[in-house]
Amino acid sequence: MILENVLPAEIEKRSMEIICEELGEIRIDPEKIDIVKRVIHTSADFDYARTLYFSENAVQEGLAALKSGATIVTDTNMAKAGINKAGMMKLGCTSVCYMADEDVAQKASAEGWTRAAASMDKASKLQGPLIIAVGNAPTALVRLAELIESGKINPSLIIAVPVGFVNVVEAKGIILRSNIPCIVARGRKGGSNVAAAICNALIYRLTRS
Repeated sequence: MILENVLPAEIEKRSMEIICEELGEIRIDPEKIDIVKRVIHTSADFDYARTLYFSENAVQEGLAALKSGATIVTDTNMAKAGINKAGMMKLGCTSVCYMADEDVAQKASAEGWTRAAASMDKASKLQGPLIIAVGNAPTALVRLAELIESGKINPSLIIAVPVGFVNVVEAKGIILRSNIPCIVARGRKGGSNVAAAICNALIYRLTRS
């Protein structure tokens, strides 16, 4: 076996070239292509070229929120850790995950909720533009939809990409039917890495020349 000799700095560039080659005749809106490619780069899964859904103006709303110093709320510390810190710093943005917070644990226990659902309640107290990035817990999306309906939260963008088998497709469907700009991985696939990849693609568009 002969391995291709690629310097570390060139690996991402070469990976993106391979992705473009293998996408072949699949046509993706130029506004969305870098996001789709970033998700494929993270997952090595070309299904996202067909299943990643963008509501009208989702990309523009996400970019506008980032330009305004948005807070990105994730449902896992893994997703939070995967979002590019240097890019966020350039834009004046922050990321938070409340899953391990004691007050969230207490709220979840008192209400009979998951921590993911309770973390959305805590996020509803945040000021300024919000991007909600869910890669793991469908219950976070269900509670988020309830908070939106009651007027307690109004995110600029929802990234709904939880992975799994139980209530995942149904929870994504709730977000698809909402009036909030969203990027959704239709079906069972997704994950914290996908949520972070979408955030990074938006951040890179604003911070990379």
